[in-house]
Amino acid sequence: MSKNRKHNSKKTGRKLSANQLREEILKLFRRHPKKQLNPKQIVRKLKVANNSDSVRDALERLSESNELRPTGDYKFKLNRQDHAARSNGQYATGTVDMTRSGDAYIVCEGQEQDVHVSAKYLNTAMNGDKVKIRTWTPSGRRKPEGEVEQILERARDHFIGTLWMYPKHAVVTIDIVPPIDVEVNMKDMPQASDEDRVVVRIDEWPDRHKHNPKGTITTVLGKAGSSDIEMKTILVNNGFDLEFPQDVKREAEYLPARISEEEIKRRRDLREITTITVDPEDAKDFDDALSIRHLENGEIEVGVHIADVTHYVKEGTPLDKEAFNRSTSVYLVDRVLPMLPERLSNDLCSLRPNVDRLAFSALFVFNKSNKIINRWFGKTVIHSDQRFTYEEAQERIEGQGGSFAQEIQQLAKLARHLRKQRYKEGAINFETEEVKFRLDKDAVPVEVYVKERKEAHMMIEDFMLLANREVAQFISLKGRDQEIPYVYRIHDEPDPDKVMELSRFAREMGFDMNISSPEQVAKAYNRLAQEVQKRPELRLLSPLAIRTMAKAAYSTENIGHYGLGFEYYTHFTSPIRRYSDVLAHRLLEPNLSHNDFYRVNKSRLEDQCSHISKKERNAITAERESIKYKQVEFIEKHIGEEFDGFINGMMDRGFFVELEAGLIEGMVPFETLDEPFDVSDSRLRMVGAFSKKEYKMGQRVRVRIARADLAKRQIEMDWVREETVPAGSGGNNGKDNNRNKRRKR
Repeated sequence: MSKNRKHNSKKTGRKLSANQLREEILKLFRRHPKKQLNPKQIVRKLKVANNSDSVRDALERLSESNELRPTGDYKFKLNRQDHAARSNGQYATGTVDMTRSGDAYIVCEGQEQDVHVSAKYLNTAMNGDKVKIRTWTPSGRRKPEGEVEQILERARDHFIGTLWMYPKHAVVTIDIVPPIDVEVNMKDMPQASDEDRVVVRIDEWPDRHKHNPKGTITTVLGKAGSSDIEMKTILVNNGFDLEFPQDVKREAEYLPARISEEEIKRRRDLREITTITVDPEDAKDFDDALSIRHLENGEIEVGVHIADVTHYVKEGTPLDKEAFNRSTSVYLVDRVLPMLPERLSNDLCSLRPNVDRLAFSALFVFNKSNKIINRWFGKTVIHSDQRFTYEEAQERIEGQGGSFAQEIQQLAKLARHLRKQRYKEGAINFETEEVKFRLDKDAVPVEVYVKERKEAHMMIEDFMLLANREVAQFISLKGRDQEIPYVYRIHDEPDPDKVMELSRFAREMGFDMNISSPEQVAKAYNRLAQEVQKRPELRLLSPLAIRTMAKAAYSTENIGHYGLGFEYYTHFTSPIRRYSDVLAHRLLEPNLSHNDFYRVNKSRLEDQCSHISKKERNAITAERESIKYKQVEFIEKHIGEEFDGFINGMMDRGFFVELEAGLIEGMVPFETLDEPFDVSDSRLRMVGAFSKKEYKMGQRVRVRIARADLAKRQIEMDWVREETVPAGSGGNNGKDNNRNKRRKR
């Protein structure tokens, strides 16, 4: 919408927009539920400047949505059955899940069906908000409808939008459907220009939908279009603040860097034991370290040392409240938005080499048969001898020599044993492919590739899994007589219906699965992971298999972790970037004494778990959006170039192809092809209407990049077919063929 049009809309008096007109007409009929009115009568009663044609159109739309019903002679009446159903509706609470159209579904706990709420009944509720709704089932329908009665909890208060400045006022149009104008105070506004992209905090929501909320601009991002602004937009739109509040920054800066002798005396001193860190090359927050020591009797002690964040982040402080609010660091392609200020994440808590650091440690003693015979948990002080990248550690594992090569090789040997045991006990081997980017100095991608997982990565992962499992088991067993509420990382068994669907899909691709029990499903998934190495076309089954699984989450109710095959599991090993681990540390320490039992309110802890799980999902969404953006940004420099890929999805409008390089996905629209295609009901195969040639999911194809839309993060491709449709078969009509030729030029 242009600025002038927006400005004028505020001056047009009683001439209403289409949405406003429908809203006012509906209110009129609700005030007079027994009356039958025609367009001219409605114009007179509402005293609006809209003509009869626009009123007639509004009435027809209200009739289509069952709000009104026609009674003949151009008259309409309130649909009293639905009105009565709405008036007598039941109440429920749930979370708003917005759709692209501006309508929403309310996800209510304990209810099988989500409740549809039309945009006009949302009453300023937005995606993720917790709301109280009145719900009813309209006559002649089976699915429930609803209306938001009260907003119980806002999911976020910061939004990205465009600033529009007028002579006497300013508004920020925020990026949602439908867009909302937020009135901002020009006196308190930071230096900004008309049409700048800004972050606005909503301070006051209106009681009535037709009024605008009021807010404050907190950050000016600049003109739209840059990659930097798009990344910041992704973060804000997923509920993450770009800056730390001043009181949080102040608290972090005042924390002492020096470790006192009194604090060291309270801890187990492990500074003389060989200790290393292994992390990605660009990492700055080293939250875990490994130590290894050979004992006199031939046994080996391995230490898993975790940054002692709770020593610095005290419960209830501004620093702690902000960490809980964020709950996680967010890793986008070209940046990290940390959970803790850099003074902590990259300095005080980071287990950097050649400096003393406070840690929370888990020590494990392995006998000569690689069996764990003793374990210890507690606060320590450590001293990392060397920082390794994964590549440097891998060189030592492969026997290329270097400092601490023997120690790393011994750690890798023990890790292999732990891994073997894990798979033997039912863990699933999901080696999901991770997309990585090489960026230039302006953060523009110049290369997209799939990260190669080597033994060094798995070695670190194996010891972190061990510590997480053993901590959870310790707490759970200590509280077997009287529960000690704790933060468990849980993962439920897969959905049987989804597994059945995957099995049918896999069978059509030539891979049979035994799904007779959860244990057999796990074995089938592991067999699939092995088969993918031999048959690349099966690769697309791996993400589908992951989708059959329940989402891992945090909970006080321990149901185990199906994917790992663990009866007990928590997150203990990354408190710099996960608040769940901060809670795990706080609850573990006072329970380490054999005779002491420390318990917190389980209900409050469960609420904290729910919040952390939600923020984790938001972070995952943000990370995926940034990857998709950078993939499109990369591919738009390759318009017209050809690539090999696999068919990984089909729909009525076209099919999707995932390129072998960089897991980049795009769509080939059927309208651009030389013949129509029929897609099977199973969406697993398609057949050319004239050539009768069949193509299946997973089949290798060659495509040409036709178009890349950064705003929508979509890629369109042309299919480079090896065969042609026989002459005289008809093909598409001339219009489509001409369009195809124009596009290919």
